[in-house]
Amino acid sequence: MSSTTSNFSFSRVDKTSKGILSNLLELYCHDMSQWLDVETDERGTFSKHYNVLQCWENGGSVFIAKKGVLPIGFAIVQPAQQFTNAGGWDLKEFFVLRKYRRTGAGQKLAKFVWDTSSDKWLVRVHSANRPAVPFWRTTIESYSNGKCIEDIRDVNGNDWFYFSFEGAASC
Repeated sequence: MSSTTSNFSFSRVDKTSKGILSNLLELYCHDMSQWLDVETDERGTFSKHYNVLQCWENGGSVFIAKKGVLPIGFAIVQPAQQFTNAGGWDLKEFFVLRKYRRTGAGQKLAKFVWDTSSDKWLVRVHSANRPAVPFWRTTIESYSNGKCIEDIRDVNGNDWFYFSFEGAASC
């Protein structure tokens, strides 16, 4: 499954794209280190914080965003059972290179991912990640036609925004 729009393309990828995902995860961890307790290892990498191959386990999916042939972002989706009794999908990790933020690439990638399933969706955002909260609120409200539930949950002493809504066929 893939889509191209405004020189951005989006596709669900398999494990053959683990190198691309690993490189983008390094940049993602760098950005997230501003809000979360994420440190580099002795080699200066963030690889201790993720196992790339686990992204595809237990029904997980990975999506890559590109501008032309250049990878510019990713989305990692996992079953949401860990967070909700309602099932559905959790947009576990999401990242767009800074250069491509505010270009529509993130909104288009999110819509592409959500259009893959009509099930319930969950997006979790750490409250300290202030730039992300309005992005997700606006993007989800637009996608769900305002039919979204937003609440704040304490997870290990940290506030997280939880946005839940129905997928493509329901909107």
